[in-house]
Amino acid sequence: MAQIASAARADGESIFLTLRSEILSGLHQPGTAMREVTLADRFGVSRTPVREALSRLQQERLLERVARGLQVPQIDPQQIIQIYDMRILLEEEAAGQAATARRFTDLMRLEALLNRDRELTDPDDQTRITTNLEFHAAVWESTHNPILQDLLERLSTHLIHAPRSTLSVSDRWADALEEHSALIKAIEEQDVGTARKIAREHMETARKLRLQLLRESALEQPSRTAGRSR
Repeated sequence: MAQIASAARADGESIFLTLRSEILSGLHQPGTAMREVTLADRFGVSRTPVREALSRLQQERLLERVARGLQVPQIDPQQIIQIYDMRILLEEEAAGQAATARRFTDLMRLEALLNRDRELTDPDDQTRITTNLEFHAAVWESTHNPILQDLLERLSTHLIHAPRSTLSVSDRWADALEEHSALIKAIEEQDVGTARKIAREHMETARKLRLQLLRESALEQPSRTAGRSR
């Protein structure tokens, strides 16, 4: 019996990690339903480990409960901007702490991630989201502050509900990589003030672009007034 329970937990963990990765990378768009039966068929398991995985995703606010069951959360523009406001503060703090606490291995990882991203040829939106998050997570890890890391990881999970990455706007991808390079240099030189300034401006630009995308999205939606007049 213990072996069976252990296997069920392992299945639940595997399903949870797979779905979490897919949601964070933007593979499942807002409003996408997550049904136990469908997922059980997909993973070739019973509904029990699927139910366990979905419950954990809901706890992380990566899924929301609606009348028809669980789905990837719909976009809340107000909440998205609030998250950016907090990210600006915390990313600035993380950059400053990384400049103080970084180790040689941290710098090696940051440089490796930057070089990898520079070698990408016209990456799609999903790839930009994933690689950018990996770079930022490496900066957070360089703080060696688990509390700050946890706060930033929790905030970052909520931004995946926003359609389209700000990194796909105009030349933002190339500009962001240059900003990442400058941030690494400041962290390596333990220049706390410069590191904080670069991180703040980096996130403020992302916030500005997100507002632009939200406005464009709002304009594309037919107004309720127009709908009633028909």
